[in-house]
Amino acid sequence: MTALSRDAVEEALGQARAELAKHGGNVELLGVNDQGVVLVRLLGACSGCASAKVTLKEIIEKSLKEKLPAISRVEAVM
Repeated sequence: MTALSRDAVEEALGQARAELAKHGGNVELLGVNDQGVVLVRLLGACSGCASAKVTLKEIIEKSLKEKLPAISRVEAVM
């Protein structure tokens, strides 16, 4: 999947980062694989938060899929 460059995913993360920053959190892009899986690390207040799974799916994954439909899913790495 050449359409999913690291730069394109970084750019698409902008909206999610803005939302996370409102709550003292952030997200680090670790990589993108050929199957459209985006690997991220939650930072700040999002790291270890009880709502981290919801944040991952409803804020980060949803935002990325809107901009880059080739993304199959987003996974958090601890």
